[in-house]
Parts: sequence; structure tokens; C-alpha cells
Amino acid sequence: MHIRYDRPVSRSAFLARRLALFSLGLLLIVVLAHRFGPLSTPDFVLLVLATAVPAALAVPLALLGLARLWQIGALGGVASAWALIYAVLPLALPGYGYYLYVSKPKLTEVSTDLADRPAFVSLPDAPQNLLPRPALPDNAGEAQLAAYPGLNGRRYEGAIDRVYQAVRKVATENRLVVTASRGEEYGLPALELRPTTESPVEAEAEGAVPATQDALPESGPLPTARPEPSLLVPLSDGEPEGTARLQFATRTLVLGLPFDAVVRLREEAEMTLVDIRVASRYGPHDLGISDRIAEGFLHALDAELLGIAGN
Repeated sequence: MHIRYDRPVSRSAFLARRLALFSLGLLLIVVLAHRFGPLSTPDFVLLVLATAVPAALAVPLALLGLARLWQIGALGGVASAWALIYAVLPLALPGYGYYLYVSKPKLTEVSTDLADRPAFVSLPDAPQNLLPRPALPDNAGEAQLAAYPGLNGRRYEGAIDRVYQAVRKVATENRLVVTASRGEEYGLPALELRPTTESPVEAEAEGAVPATQDALPESGPLPTARPEPSLLVPLSDGEPEGTARLQFATRTLVLGLPFDAVVRLREEAEMTLVDIRVASRYGPHDLGISDRIAEGFLHALDAELLGIAGN
């Protein structure tokens, strides 16, 4: 007579594995849809929190399966272990976000010039929906100084056109896409080549000094100096002459959280002053990402303009 022992099965362990695997798969779809697809950031945040619910339910079920394995040898220990592994990412992502929310200063933007923040050329069209961005509080400058005392603007020796070209290059290398600009004419090289169709007779008729035949080039463009500031179109928002602004849009590398930045260049005497302002597009908190974007950009700009940076 043969005796056959039936090993008990822990249904909670297998249910935990299904729940955790469903949570992980849904999270990956949500992240990809936000990073590369049409999913908006407010909906992304809501769905990330929703994907954590099945993972949170899977953890106690997996622990129950492990307890049953220890007590009566119930089948399901491997399923419980996989359930805990699958649940790590869906729970870790909102958990890390909450850690940044409570550990970082409650700011929505940072700026290197707190007295005169660089103005955005145009406000992005971004419906806030579930994540409204509040107005900048009066103590935002004090909070930023306490949290990020090392975030300062830059002074570079040299003309604004050279610094302007470096800003464009560094922005491209750091995945900052230009969305608007103002005062771009100040960033043009001091001497710019442009074609001319005026004949010597026409030039003399307009009162210009007639040029000799030897002084005239046979063909090709003629160099012309950068226009005087008084001849340039004035800025509509009151920026002083000699000021250029570039507005950028960028997204974090993994999750694709959107941020906006504006870089202001001002030419003063023999120096060019560079200030940057970075703001989150949604929500009451930037999770410290604005400072990372600003610091990364300024350090890269220092490396690009190495040797001409001033205090």
C-alpha cells in the first residue's frame, strides 16, 4: 500500500505574483506613454499612484505565502519571492517621489538672479488639470538661498556673441530645445557677411563715399558691422538694450518630466552676464530637479568657455 502526501498550496502566493506582475507591466506602459507618447504629466502622476495599489496588496499576500511555506511547507515560496521582486519598482517610484517631496525645499523654480528673475519669452501652453502650479510666494528667494546658496550667475570676459553661441551649443548637448528667443540680434557676430546688390552709382546717389574700382570686390558678400542698438527693434517687455534671452524646454531623461528654462545674456562693458531660470511646468514642487538642471547647464557652460569665466 502506497501512501501519497498532498502538499498544500498557498493561493495567496500565486495571487500576489499576479498582482505584482500586473502592477509592474502597467507601470512600464505608463512610463513609456509619458516619456514618448501623448500621456500628460498630471495623468502620469495619477496613474503611477494607481499602479502602486496592486503592488501594495501583493506584498502582504507574498509574506503570507512565505509564512505558509515555513509553517506547513505550502507550495508557493518561489511565487512569493517573485511577487516581492515585481513589486519593488511600482512601490519604489512613488516612494522616492515622496522622499524628494519632503526632503527638498518646496519650490517650483530656481533662478540665479532673485532680485530680477529672467522673464520667460512666452508661457508654455500646458493645462494644469490635477497638478496646478501655484504662484511664486514672497519668500521663494529666501527659501532658495537657504537650500541652494551656490546657485549663482556667471560673468564672462568677452562679447555677447561668443557667449551666445556657447549657450546654444551647451543647450543642444544637454537636450534643451529652443522654444522662443528675444533680442537674438545681439548674439550675432560683430561682423556678418551679407550679399549686396547696390551698384557704385546707386551708392553714390545715396550720398555714400564712392569707392574706387580696385576697392570693390569682383563678387561675393561684403562684410558689414553689427547694427547699432538704436537701430534694432526694441523689446516689447521692457528689457534693456544689449540683452538677449533664449527660452528652452527640456524633459528628465527617464520619466520625461517637463521643465522650462530661460537664459538671459546681458552685455556690460567688457563682460557678459549670464543668468538662468528653471521652472517646473506642473505641480507645487519641483522635487529639486530645477536646481540640478540649472547647475548642470552652468557647469557645462563654464567648461565650454573655460578660461574666460569671471567671478
